[in-house]
Amino acid sequence: MSSSKGSQAQKVRLSVFAKGPLEIPSPTEADWPKDDEKDFVFRDVDQELDSLPQPYRMINKLVNQLFDHSWEIIQEREAVRETEKNRVQPTVYPPVTEIQLSKRPGGMAVSQDYLFVGGVKGFSIYNLHNFKRMYVWEKFKVDVVSIWATDLGNEVLIVPVDEIGIVRLFYLYKDSLLLIKAINEMDDASKQSSCVKTELSQTGDYAAFLFQGAGDIWLEVYKLPKETWIKEMEHPQSAQNPKKKTKQLQLSTPEPAAIECVETNLGPRQSPHTIQDLNISFKTDIKLSPPFYVMKIKPPKPIAGTTFKSPLEIFSKIEDYSGLGSGQNHFIKDVQWEQHMEIFCASYRKYLEGEWEEEPLSTATFHFLTHSMIPVPMDVKICPGAALVLSIHWTGSHNFFLYSLNKTLKDKTDCENVWPCAARITVSQISSSSSYLALACEDGVLTLWNLAEGFLFGVIALPEGCFCQSIHFLRFFLVHEGRNVYPEGPVKSEMMCVVLCTDSSLHLVTASGTRGPTSQVLVERPTKHLEEAICTVAPVPALPGMVLIYSKNHSISLMDVTKAEVICAFAAPIHHHQAMPWKPLFIVSPHRPYFLLHGAHLDGNTTHTDGVKDTPDSIFCFNFEEYSLLEDISKNCTISQKDLECNQAFPQVLPLEKRCEQNLQKSFQKLVKTQMKGSDQWARLRRYSVILQKENLKK
Repeated sequence: MSSSKGSQAQKVRLSVFAKGPLEIPSPTEADWPKDDEKDFVFRDVDQELDSLPQPYRMINKLVNQLFDHSWEIIQEREAVRETEKNRVQPTVYPPVTEIQLSKRPGGMAVSQDYLFVGGVKGFSIYNLHNFKRMYVWEKFKVDVVSIWATDLGNEVLIVPVDEIGIVRLFYLYKDSLLLIKAINEMDDASKQSSCVKTELSQTGDYAAFLFQGAGDIWLEVYKLPKETWIKEMEHPQSAQNPKKKTKQLQLSTPEPAAIECVETNLGPRQSPHTIQDLNISFKTDIKLSPPFYVMKIKPPKPIAGTTFKSPLEIFSKIEDYSGLGSGQNHFIKDVQWEQHMEIFCASYRKYLEGEWEEEPLSTATFHFLTHSMIPVPMDVKICPGAALVLSIHWTGSHNFFLYSLNKTLKDKTDCENVWPCAARITVSQISSSSSYLALACEDGVLTLWNLAEGFLFGVIALPEGCFCQSIHFLRFFLVHEGRNVYPEGPVKSEMMCVVLCTDSSLHLVTASGTRGPTSQVLVERPTKHLEEAICTVAPVPALPGMVLIYSKNHSISLMDVTKAEVICAFAAPIHHHQAMPWKPLFIVSPHRPYFLLHGAHLDGNTTHTDGVKDTPDSIFCFNFEEYSLLEDISKNCTISQKDLECNQAFPQVLPLEKRCEQNLQKSFQKLVKTQMKGSDQWARLRRYSVILQKENLKK
């Protein structure tokens, strides 16, 4: 938009503050002309643009803001591009094996050499050596949404949960699959409860189920008769019912739309282990004993006014110290509670006004402990590795409850011990050996326990603004000659865990019996690139000191916690767009060097523009021994006890007798050196005294 005013503005640019012709000033300031300030011309070079009429001024302002914002975006992208160029990209490994499915799996579980995948109206069993489907059970009314499996020695206990919430127990014995019992199946649908959470003890002695129904929630604990099941399978009573025959579901040829195939040409593979493929069949002529009901636990009642008439009744109630610290046994009356509530409401009235959302139904987190923190009767036989105590904490509670599993139906369902915390417990986790316990409170404080030795490691606070989201224990390892290795023998009072916080930062927490807990930041909280935020982590037992990191941008990386460096990455398959934020469905084998990941497979005939519904689901296997960077680490991940005894740099992993022997040897060597040093000084003094005596005689 050019005009005569624009040409005038160009003339003003030549002398913005000048009046008249330019003159050379006199040498002295006193001779300078004192002109009035009004004679000077102060003009903005952009004044002509500002004087535009509306709406052109608004349009010009919006255009300038748009240009400025676009330029900021361009600069940010250029900075990111430059950073990506300078960043060392890790080696990306593709999956080794793929199992194509017809529908999204309803959970995965691994036990021994079997993979159990929940699916349409049942579950499937796969052989982990050749990744072929061995058996499929499809007799449920609805689909399976979650599944668990635990090793019972040579047998496997399978626990699927369907969409209704019915939990069932299956028993896999050699080539036979049996249904033991449906725990909560009811004939009346109105009385049907749903299973919210399941927990199995490590040795398969106990099972706990969290049920919800009719506005109530409770926990049921069952004892599993493993030895009885083995006897019933070895000596079946099939002769009593000769008419019953074995019901065997053979795998018929499925329809083309439901074909499940295995692709093993996704990468280099070694020759798979040759094992005999079992022809699994479902048995109906053998009835196994149902699990034994142990106890039912309900959430603690809200603290209300006391019903006791005197303090003596309170002392008699807690005479055996059962439930001491739960806050239920007190002598505060209803009137005092009402007065306290009135004072609270009057003080915080402005914060309490308005509509409040209804509090969700309380839930529970529970674990089986193999180390008893409560007294055990003398007549009770304790089997090594068997669960002895059930620990539980409820949502919004400060207390950590401990229940003994040595109960009968006549015993009261009271907790034997209570561990109160200063703040509400948000996360609790135990190690794989059930030797260590970590409690995280809502104030960002972690409490670390050594359950095997029965003492407290210590308390540590996370950095300011960091609150615990999940805790993952690591098996204790050493750094020997620049490599992470597991000690061959057992290690006591040495704990390591990684803590994922709500701000996506990752921390390494270590503790031992001789020093307090320490914390180290592994991954900082993302500030600019939020898509790189961590959504979950998982330790890798086959690789010492390694954890898998799953990010929101669907990337998977392997990190070494000792160096806080990414070793390599894994090519994640394309996932459904509905999974935002990404909640990966995966499982890491506790005994084998691989992990399994669910994803959506795109073959050569499928493009990115096709519908997501047409994309088949797959389970991808990543075998660490097939990758060059990880093969040597996986195969040589332990150090012998003999090498540790020769190396005195790791005294904490040696047996107590060996450590005492080394300390005595060091003390003895130090004493000998001190004596030798003292004897040398005495000899020097004697020689000096002899010389002095000779000189005195000469004088």
